[in-house]
Amino acid sequence: MKTYWNTTGNLSHLTEWEPNCWIQVTCPTEEDQRELEERFNIPDYFISDISDTDERARYEYDDGWMLIILRIPYVKEIRSRTPYTTVPLGIIHKRDVTITVCFYETNMMLDFVSFHQKRGVGFIDHVDLTFRLFLSSAVWYLKRLKQINTLIDKAKHNLDHTVNNESLIGLSRLQDSLTYFNTSIRGNENLLQKLKFKLQVDELDDDLIEDVNIEMTQARETTAIYSNILESTMDTYSSIINNNMNTVMRTLTSVTIILMIPTLVTSMFGMNLINGMESAPFGFIIALIISVVVSGITWAFLRHKRLL
Repeated sequence: MKTYWNTTGNLSHLTEWEPNCWIQVTCPTEEDQRELEERFNIPDYFISDISDTDERARYEYDDGWMLIILRIPYVKEIRSRTPYTTVPLGIIHKRDVTITVCFYETNMMLDFVSFHQKRGVGFIDHVDLTFRLFLSSAVWYLKRLKQINTLIDKAKHNLDHTVNNESLIGLSRLQDSLTYFNTSIRGNENLLQKLKFKLQVDELDDDLIEDVNIEMTQARETTAIYSNILESTMDTYSSIINNNMNTVMRTLTSVTIILMIPTLVTSMFGMNLINGMESAPFGFIIALIISVVVSGITWAFLRHKRLL
């Protein structure tokens, strides 16, 4: 889907392309991709690189075209191993053509357009647009991190009542998401530092870049904090599970020892040998009393040693 935006003054919708407008392409079809390549002569591998979900944050030049790939947060609607992940957003520019391409429909881009329309302010140029996308991505990383923290607290609350596989698997998936966030944020930070010297940055852009640096640093540090908390939580519950398992095994071993004693006593008196109780009228009762007494002594000993 392609949308044309007039970026001078208020951000407004256009019915067709005009020079210096912003072309927003979301979930492009093969026809959209072909039109971009044929109408604007965009190198075909640009679109292919953006479609790669594992493409790192970077920039490159080719025949006057500049391609910037920014990693932005994305929430998968369907159940998956990593509910929170990151996807590439491509920013393509050459003279009077500025295009953004994303193969996923993200809340970040919807909010980005809505926010600037409410403000009634467009973009000065493609450099301003680029750094504002950086800023928006950092803000949305922080929003997603708050949601992840809420899910961590919920899982910990459930584990406090009962240790179950579902909550532990949920924490493991969130750990994967934080790993993706941390890697993408660091990649965006490195890319930002390089673009500061590659793009034509003015005084206003310097202030914007400083804001982006602050937000990205906060997002990176928050990711590290949540990752450490989650790792510590997983280690704690792993220790609890091991301790519970040791307690169960110790109890079962103690019960086995206690039950072994009556078996041993009855086996001794049940042997086909002379033991002095063959003709005793109370032989069975005596063997039973001996079993109960010895088992009781063993039980008291294990309780004293806190093995039961």
